[in-house]
Amino acid sequence: MFTGIIEETGTVERVKLTPKSIELTIRAKICARGLKPGGSLAVNGCCLTAVGLASRGGGKLARFDLLRETWHRTNLQFVKPGSLVNLERPLRAGGEFGGHFVTGHIDGLGKILRWERSGQDHVLDIAPTPEIMRYILFKGSVAVDGISLTVAEVRKTRFRIWIIPHTYEVTALRERKVGDAVNLEADLLGKYVEKFVGAWSRIS
Repeated sequence: MFTGIIEETGTVERVKLTPKSIELTIRAKICARGLKPGGSLAVNGCCLTAVGLASRGGGKLARFDLLRETWHRTNLQFVKPGSLVNLERPLRAGGEFGGHFVTGHIDGLGKILRWERSGQDHVLDIAPTPEIMRYILFKGSVAVDGISLTVAEVRKTRFRIWIIPHTYEVTALRERKVGDAVNLEADLLGKYVEKFVGAWSRIS
């Protein structure tokens, strides 16, 4: 379980396609501390399991094996050496809960339609798939590349988010541009409400 509060941006070191999986190696500092093989890390909001660790050049390299499903469902398919990725360690018991419940299971991709500065902030318009759009609501929460954000406006096929300077500066959003794909995870609570209400309606 994660909260959508990004701890640092890591740098993609290598992407290697193998017959069994896709190997993704990331250079990190803060989030690599205490990480062990078998441990979890959210990379652009996608919960991955570390399979190898190494120290190099004052930082640590963490290697992950991605399934084809993960590769095709997330924007990790578009990263290359040098790309920035958002990193967050799992929430510890008793830890500070600053965002919202984020599982690290990406629902799908959204496309950036507008991404520009407006005053001191930035405005971000995203077009998700219809399956994700139904969970988007005004003032609700959504994880964009693992970042817990509040929906500021909802239209028929898109939604808007305002990005404050701090979020822009400390996340990989500063690398994004119009047309790019972002990982989206809808609010878990909304999914449970839909399921329970649907089940109750069938019983009634």
